Amino acid sequence: MSNQSSSDRRRRRGTDKPTLADVAREAGVSSITVSRVVNAPDSVRESTRKRVEDAIERVGYVRNMLAGSLASADSRFIAVIVPSLSNIVFNEVIYGLQTTFEKHGYQILLGNTDYSMQREYELVRTFMGWSSSALVTTGLRHTPPCLELLKGYRKPVMEIMELGQGVDLNVGLSHYDAGRCMAQHLLDRGNRHIIYAGTQMQGNYRARLRFEGQRELLERQGLPALMVEWDQPSSLELGREALHHVMQAHPDIQAIQFADDMMASGAILHATRTGIRVPDDIAICGFSGLPIGQHISPILTTIFSPREEMGVIAARNIIDRIEGKNPVAVTHDVGFSLSIGEST
Repeated sequence: MSNQSSSDRRRRRGTDKPTLADVAREAGVSSITVSRVVNAPDSVRESTRKRVEDAIERVGYVRNMLAGSLASADSRFIAVIVPSLSNIVFNEVIYGLQTTFEKHGYQILLGNTDYSMQREYELVRTFMGWSSSALVTTGLRHTPPCLELLKGYRKPVMEIMELGQGVDLNVGLSHYDAGRCMAQHLLDRGNRHIIYAGTQMQGNYRARLRFEGQRELLERQGLPALMVEWDQPSSLELGREALHHVMQAHPDIQAIQFADDMMASGAILHATRTGIRVPDDIAICGFSGLPIGQHISPILTTIFSPREEMGVIAARNIIDRIEGKNPVAVTHDVGFSLSIGEST
């Protein structure tokens, strides 16, 4: 006589997939309890949750996400749209979002716009078609058709990375103030000829806002506000190229505010190799507070932004909205901090 359970035999024959009922029998609990463990694990006692999770592993149960969304006109997916997957800045925000959502039984659908607003519109349409439980977009600027879609979505819409009046929920920082803060630091160090170096500025309007902050301050002082930009993604090599170009084309420049730490670090590495003294010959600073800038010599002066924390706060506000609670704030300023290194 075989002692295999019916669920074991069914899986072996391949005639069906394990169900919630199979898990419930294996764990000795009700199907409702199994459903709560799958959908809202924090609502179940740890000992019960562990017993159900062990049973899920033994019987090989896999949740059918599409079936759940068809039944409820909703899903346990939350769409996250970012402009780049190669930039560590966005990876840290995604990590904060993902780890927080997973604690509440949600997974993320990830989309990359490559700094294209048209691509963002297409992704928003696609993810809405998947009945995403919420949408997370990067920044506050969208094409008019995309903005209309976001305004009409009857589920939470979170705009991150930038601070201001948005569609619904917003967590970010003022990039204008950050650029102005760094420019003020450069002025305080005696620099009067300052240039901004950026990349993909047409789509990267947060970097452009930082330049606008610098420009306003310099022009108020009666100083020129210069900018150079490149179309390719940020990299160490691009930072090397940028420093070489600036020193050739603008020999009177005393300081460069780079759009990000990657370019700024590449510039410092190039300066070290070629005998350019930083900050004596030229001051260099960045934005983001990436680890690389803190492990080179001279240590990079930069603006730190709490990116993982931003993701966590955004996710918590979304979960609160989904669960019918009021978010902590419709607009949440995570702020920034100036980190003065050795490069200015």
